Parts: sequence; structure tokens; C-alpha cells
Amino acid sequence: MRPRMDKRLARHFDACNNATLPGERIAFAIGTTQVGWVRPEVARALAGFPAMAVGPRRATLAADAAGDLPATGRALSEQGFCRWRGEAFDVRASGDGPVLATLDRGALPIFGVLAAGVHVNGLVQRPDGLHLWIARRAADKALDPGKLDHLVAGGIPSGMTPRETVVKEAAEEAGVARVLAETAVETGLVSYTMERPEGLRRDWLICYDLFLPEDFVPHAADGEVESFELWPVARVLDRVRDTDDFKFNVNLVLIDLFRRLGLA
Repeated sequence: MRPRMDKRLARHFDACNNATLPGERIAFAIGTTQVGWVRPEVARALAGFPAMAVGPRRATLAADAAGDLPATGRALSEQGFCRWRGEAFDVRASGDGPVLATLDRGALPIFGVLAAGVHVNGLVQRPDGLHLWIARRAADKALDPGKLDHLVAGGIPSGMTPRETVVKEAAEEAGVARVLAETAVETGLVSYTMERPEGLRRDWLICYDLFLPEDFVPHAADGEVESFELWPVARVLDRVRDTDDFKFNVNLVLIDLFRRLGLA
């Protein structure tokens, strides 16, 4: 349930929770544990794999064949169902559940499995008020090119903790030193279930606040960001409320920040 708020902000929650389950999808399970949802065309493709049992309501990968899931995802990418990313992510039935398998990041949406990530509010307290570093995504990004984004955000790779991911992504995306990135404070969790062009996004975003020195200037080391700007938080609020300029899920994390600040 989305919180009560200005409808111009609330529309972002509605946009990120536009999926109806099961809809046309059937359950995807590893052994007896459901971990996702697949569309009929994906289920038909899965029926061709020996370790898969596909029925009218469920596609099941044998529990003792969980190690085959990465190769299955790769095969589906070669058939055009998804884009191969070369990044293994953990597969869980719930955000805090045990790891049951791994799967390439690009295949997560076609299997409809949970994906965990981190989003970091890069904050600067100046004499004239609180400011927030805003990134603009590179124009050649495969997803949401040119959209406004957080200073630091990224999916949690297999085997890494959320905090380790914050430190890794902070260095790669904004040139934040480890000693500074480690001061980030976890503030909460945002989740949603969203139909996207790449498939079903069932994301858990662990949110952080990171206060930065006034003289800190971010720089992108991995080429994923085109530019950075430092904005007063009121300007960020206006942009989120009145436009769709931010990447879809960034809006939810920012609204959480606005509410904690008493602005929304």
C-alpha cells in the first residue's frame, strides 16, 4: 500500500506498482519453492530444458539442478528473450531468504525473480540548506538513458552484502573513497512490482543517506554517468513532483527522503 501524500508524488508509486499477478504468468519454482513468475512464451521455451517440468500453472526447475539456472538464462538470452549482462545475482524466494540459485542480471525480469539493489542519497549540508547530488545517466545506457538518478545506485551482485555494494558502487559511479562511503546510513527499504519493457521487475531497494563534505565533487569512473549537479532539496522535490525526469525507481527513494525530512 502506498503512503498517503500529494497525488503528484503518489503517481510514482502507482507507476512502479502496475503489475497484476499472476495475470498471464505462471509460477516459476526451484523444487517446491516459488521464486518468480514467467510469461507463457518463456514457459514454452523452458519446457525444452531437461531439468524443467512445465505445467499449466507452474514451471519447476528440479532442486538438484539449481546450478543449471545460469546456463538456462544464457540460452534464453541467445534466443532473444533477454539481454545478457554478465553479472550474476542471487535468487531468493524473499528478500531475506536463503540463496537458492544464481542468475544473470539481464534474465531476472523474464523469470520475475526478486532483485535487490542499493540507492544512496548523496547529501550535503550547506549554510543555505540541505542539497542533494544528482546524476544524469549516460545517453548510451541500455535502460533509462539520460534520466536523472542518484549519486550512487546499483544492484547487489551474487555473494555481496548491501553495504559492500554501496562501497563498490560509490567508488565506481562517483569516485567516493571507501572511508567516506562506509559512513552511509541505512534508512529503509522500498519495494515494488512493475511491468517494464525488459519484463517483470520485483525489486527491493535498500536506501541509504550519505552526508558528503561541501568540497566533495563526484566523478564517474565507469562511464555510466554523463554529469553531476548539486541541487537544493526543494528543487529536487519540485522536479519529482512535477515531471518524470528521474529514473522510475529513484522517485520512490527520493519521496522516502522527502517524507523523512517532513517535506511530503
